[in-house]
Amino acid sequence: MSEHHRTALITGSGRNIGRACAVALARDGFNIVVNGSSNRDACDKTAAAVAAAGAECHIAMGDVGEKAGCAAIAREAIETFGGIDVLVNNAAIRPSSPFLEMDEDEWDRVLAIGMHAAFRLARASLPGMVERGWGRIINFAGMNAIHGYNGRAHVSVSKHGAWGLTKSLAKEFGSKGITTNIVSPGPISGERDDPATAAHINDMAARVPLGRVGTPEEVAAVVSMLASDGGAFVNGQMLQVNGGAET
Repeated sequence: MSEHHRTALITGSGRNIGRACAVALARDGFNIVVNGSSNRDACDKTAAAVAAAGAECHIAMGDVGEKAGCAAIAREAIETFGGIDVLVNNAAIRPSSPFLEMDEDEWDRVLAIGMHAAFRLARASLPGMVERGWGRIINFAGMNAIHGYNGRAHVSVSKHGAWGLTKSLAKEFGSKGITTNIVSPGPISGERDDPATAAHINDMAARVPLGRVGTPEEVAAVVSMLASDGGAFVNGQMLQVNGGAET
């Protein structure tokens, strides 16, 4: 399969980092599968940007936090384009609850989206990658999540799980031409539903040596590199895109 016919599935790609990744990979020549759980309008905007970049696009709406949702999304991607060559597990939620007050349903939901989806979609994508002898799995962590969140234990656990999965898949499938890496963004600008979250991200600029927050496009540039043939010798790594910030 030529690179121009390779396909990238990006979960949570209706806006922000996910949308930027979709557009960057479209410019690199990949077919793009856009995914969102509920906001079809946002996914349509991403699809329009992908089309403007010259790529074929399919929108696979579905909830990656559900086993059936993951199966349906992967099936749509494979039936539409013949396979998934690049899997970008970007979708995540980050609710905040004190540990002793945390609802178990909330705990399960965070892990389902942030960790179990990465497992399920990798399982769906890998057989085709192995058959073609080429593939890229790119997971997402987060600067604070890896160091520990106050009030977000479930987020930290999900991201540590994704990091563990990354290292394991890198070792198991590297010899088959498949790399697995994880990107850990720092404070990144973007659309936010919660004004407090947006304000918090802007406040974090003071902790970044570059003196500013990053952009979704700067994160997407790293994803683009990892998905390229030039990124073939980067495997099992966590790439931090945080301007040198420390927790």
